Amino acid sequence: MAISPPYPPYPTPPDGPAGGGALRHAHWWQRTWVRYGALITLLTLSGLVILALVRQQTGTEGFLVGLGLAVLPVPLLIAAFRWLDRVEPGPWRNLVFAFAWGACAAALIAIVANSFATKWIATATADPSGADTLGATVIAPVVEESAKAAAVLLVFLFRRRDFTGIVDGVVIAGVTATGFAFTENILYLGTAFGTDQLTGDRGIPSVTAATFFVRVVMSPFAHPLFTVLTGIGFGIAALSGERQHVRRVLLPLAGLLLAMGMHSFWNGSSTFGEFGFFAVYGAFMVPTFAVLTWLVVWTRQRELHTVREELPAYAVAGWLSPAEPYALGSMRARRLARTVAKNHGGRPAARAVAEYEAYATSLAFLRHRGRLGRAGSDFVVREGELLNELWRRRETARPALEHAGRVAAPMPVPVAAWPGPGFGYAQGPGQGYGYAQPPGHHHAPAQGYGYPAAPHPAYNPYRT
Repeated sequence: MAISPPYPPYPTPPDGPAGGGALRHAHWWQRTWVRYGALITLLTLSGLVILALVRQQTGTEGFLVGLGLAVLPVPLLIAAFRWLDRVEPGPWRNLVFAFAWGACAAALIAIVANSFATKWIATATADPSGADTLGATVIAPVVEESAKAAAVLLVFLFRRRDFTGIVDGVVIAGVTATGFAFTENILYLGTAFGTDQLTGDRGIPSVTAATFFVRVVMSPFAHPLFTVLTGIGFGIAALSGERQHVRRVLLPLAGLLLAMGMHSFWNGSSTFGEFGFFAVYGAFMVPTFAVLTWLVVWTRQRELHTVREELPAYAVAGWLSPAEPYALGSMRARRLARTVAKNHGGRPAARAVAEYEAYATSLAFLRHRGRLGRAGSDFVVREGELLNELWRRRETARPALEHAGRVAAPMPVPVAAWPGPGFGYAQGPGQGYGYAQPPGHHHAPAQGYGYPAAPHPAYNPYRT
């Protein structure tokens, strides 16, 4: 039996593409291309200015040496944050923006503001010798963490659908800080190389080697660690309801203040005596890094649990097959599904499965927020959009996920044991969120729950 083509299960919102009126009458600065153009122009100009400033301080040769050494930890850090984001991967454009903001805009703000503040302190105080210490322990943490936090704030405000929890905050904050540390390391390593050139040391440049060991080998995670605290604050705020305005403001501020405090403590470690740096590193930085890593990994596992807990309702309603919720709740099964699809249908099939997994995860998180009473006013519209995206890719993704589910994530309970209508969404103001109906299907009383019948099984080339 043929499955009817998908259709929008909910009406298109008045301000959406079908309406068009809101777009026609939008002010010019509200147009997407204007905002993108302004952002790209800002980042490009910031990058050119920061390039000129760093090259002026390090010289061309020092800049090239610093660039070659500073880039080494970047792929590892980006890969680590991307791994954390694999459950519900955000779009690459957000990561590119975050890295560019950290490397260009935030670095430029930090260099200009820190230099100005240090010079002002040196001329305004009776003891100019303490200007550098005060600048490093007070001024720099405030300026740098605020500049990096601006990227997280922008994604939180303008890419709200991509910012749904703690992991999203950690990833955006971490990538922003990675970009900032990249530019800062070019400056420090290039300056160290210039110092070695002036001293005329033969053999291995001692100052450059020491700087590389401290900044790239020992503490490549320092800046990401600080800014991740801000990201966690935004992530918890994202989990709050729309009416919890105080929490949505205070939590990011609390994370930012913690980031500034940790940054200040780290910068001040050099003033704690000969071994102060190593003491702070071993007794404070490493344990903090371990705790935050555990927290983020645990949150990632909770996200997978949410997928396994929320998606069976859509399987009962006929949108998903019985095996899919458990396949989608297992990273091993997800990888296997993409591999199987690629072997049978090439890269387009693997991409369709990856997109299907991402949309299904977003759907699970959306439903979870709905059950907790934290869904936004666009819940129904957003649910319809996600279900449509799943329906468009089902013929490619479903067989691969069913195969992967049987191999890597077998169902712990039969379909008949899944919750019925009482497992519905939390009640919104004056409305209840019912189960969405899959296109082209009708109610089947024999199923017992009053849900529409699941689609007839199509040919599965991966069936074993």
